[in-house]
Amino acid sequence: MKSFLLLAPLLLIASPANALADAVKDREGAVRKDKAEMQNDGRWIYNDWQKGFVEAKRTGKPLLIVLRCVPCLSCMGLDASVLTSPALMPLLDQFVCVRLINANAIELAKFQFDYDLSFSTLFFNADGTLYGRYGSWTHQKNPQEKTTVGYQRSLEAALAVHTAYPVNKATLLPKQGGRVPFATPIEIPGLAGKYKRDLDWEGKVVGSCVHCHQIGDAYRAYHRDAGRPLPSDLIYPMPVPETVGVILAPDHVARVESVKPGSIAAKAGVQAGDEFNTLGGQLLISIADFAWALHRAPDNGPLPAAVKRGKSQVALTLQLPAGWRTKADISRRVGTWPMRAMVFGGMILTDLSDEERLTRGLAEDKLGLFVKGLGQFGKHATAKNAGFRKEDVLVELDGKSVRLSEGELIGQLLQSTKPGQKLKATVLRGSERVELMLPMQ
Repeated sequence: MKSFLLLAPLLLIASPANALADAVKDREGAVRKDKAEMQNDGRWIYNDWQKGFVEAKRTGKPLLIVLRCVPCLSCMGLDASVLTSPALMPLLDQFVCVRLINANAIELAKFQFDYDLSFSTLFFNADGTLYGRYGSWTHQKNPQEKTTVGYQRSLEAALAVHTAYPVNKATLLPKQGGRVPFATPIEIPGLAGKYKRDLDWEGKVVGSCVHCHQIGDAYRAYHRDAGRPLPSDLIYPMPVPETVGVILAPDHVARVESVKPGSIAAKAGVQAGDEFNTLGGQLLISIADFAWALHRAPDNGPLPAAVKRGKSQVALTLQLPAGWRTKADISRRVGTWPMRAMVFGGMILTDLSDEERLTRGLAEDKLGLFVKGLGQFGKHATAKNAGFRKEDVLVELDGKSVRLSEGELIGQLLQSTKPGQKLKATVLRGSERVELMLPMQ
């Protein structure tokens, strides 16, 4: 099963690792204020994506759906700029624009994107064909970042795709979402019966919303509770371009700023200044499209690409080695926190640097994960209750001691263990080696 990527208001999680999930103090007030300001806006259809498709069909315009986590501080600057920037208005007026603030009843087959972002955009034809996605980790990491040049480029590219439609329909096929086991979020076990299709505006509106991270959590719990290995794309969703060794400029569709020496991209011949036109046969209109192409890429094997280099078009092939997804940095994703409960008992782990290893007498090629934080409540307190302490260093687990990142170890354990197992762990506590048992959940 491919992971299905959705967005709605984030639930503030009691975790020191989730700075990106920081929310305004009055979340109820923020959501109600947004409704009061936007429900009668002349440009934006408020919280009704079905109405947006009807209007797109009536007008012949492409459909733009912004999915915004209103209580979340991340991407606040981008959201404000999209709503008010004079430079964007002429472009936005060429779309039917919808502002969606919750995901309770969205169609999972249609809405698939990076739900760890607090601001995303999907571009559709009225017939449901997806033109592309927009989402920015640059803005996610900096709530004050208001730059909209990259967003403008994506709007322009989406309009170009619409102009060429339906002649280009076949080329858009790889961009469409995959098959899903549930029609809507409120049908997924773990969410079913707890939420309704509509928000409770007469009660606690935020509490009635299926928050974006809950959908990913529910999918993972659906597999974990059944004793099945988690699919790798649920563990490492929407890999950022850095996973294959490129940094893309945030103010362009997919222009390469730099290439990491020795990386997958470097070995393929990608150069700084290249502009990706396609990846995996998919036409790109944003960096989020690049991530989607990686999301749908094979677990190993060739991934074709076409880049513009100066005035020339150059065909390249990225050779994806087995396990390439595990190199994705998932440490800052909100969806990683529940996975830490499943296999780390709520520990937050960071790989010791070579310098830190030297001071502790640890080899560079051996496991050395520093316990940066410990969860304090529920399943996230399991490691603490099992005797683990903050500032311990995990040096062996289940007889294995090869060097791994936190993300790599999460993936291995979610695909090789089942809830109820206990793994023998060895931690370095000061100069003492301590043996503990780590419960899997």
